[in-house]
Amino acid sequence: MNFDTPHEDPFGLFDIWIADATGAEVNDPNAMALATTDADGHPNVRMVLLKGHDERGFVFYTNFESRKGTELSAMPRAALCFHWKSLQRQVRIQGPVSIVADDEADAYFASRSRESRLGAWASQQSRPLADRAELDASYANMIARYEGEADIPRPPHWSGQRITPLRIEFWQDGAHRLHDRLIYARPTAEDDWQTERLYP
Repeated sequence: MNFDTPHEDPFGLFDIWIADATGAEVNDPNAMALATTDADGHPNVRMVLLKGHDERGFVFYTNFESRKGTELSAMPRAALCFHWKSLQRQVRIQGPVSIVADDEADAYFASRSRESRLGAWASQQSRPLADRAELDASYANMIARYEGEADIPRPPHWSGQRITPLRIEFWQDGAHRLHDRLIYARPTAEDDWQTERLYP
């Protein structure tokens, strides 16, 4: 990539970089750090998996009653960071968050393994757990509940969240810590992208 003549479309550039990462990273090239903010203004960050991306934004799935789910409900803005060490690249994304459409969430949920679908019902994500036996018992109850049923419905408290980017930064490692940084930014999702290079 020539950072002095940037790609017109950050989504197209991301497609290239995620494809490169898929060929280079041993595990989870779609892993990304997700940062949210709690009611006291404290940031929280954790790793999640990118499960879809297009010009509408970047999608991951979670339990709405989890810590990140409740934080996003109260403050629907987030930041993402992809770091591909083997390629010496990272991508940082910021923007508002919205819930994906039911049909999109249903389709993704149906694509998951049966075990993962049962797990979404069994786990009261982020809530206190007495011991592992309690979790295993909850999972066993879900196995019994849906025994013989081909279809396991998506839990009403589980869906996708889409981050619509207003700012995307592409970072490439450089010699002597003289890295390349390129920003794509827009005031709203309806506006055109503006690009700017940054000092490392």
